[in-house]
Amino acid sequence: MNQTINSPVSVTALSFGRDMRATPKRMEWGGRVYDFIDRGIHVRSRRGEQVIDTVTCSDGNQNFCLRSSGARWILVGIY
Repeated sequence: MNQTINSPVSVTALSFGRDMRATPKRMEWGGRVYDFIDRGIHVRSRRGEQVIDTVTCSDGNQNFCLRSSGARWILVGIY
């Protein structure tokens, strides 16, 4: 199931890697809570002064692509 979402989500728990980049551990979206067990690709890009992080995460059943700009998280899609 490939589904493009582009909707704000609430990330309620974060983890930090060796490089101190924040990665979601739990998010709430559509009345459900998703706990992530695995992190995939993490890309940091810049658009002028703005830093944008894109990360893929898995809850064991589905893969999620999330994008953050500051403290705001967007669910890009479910794959």
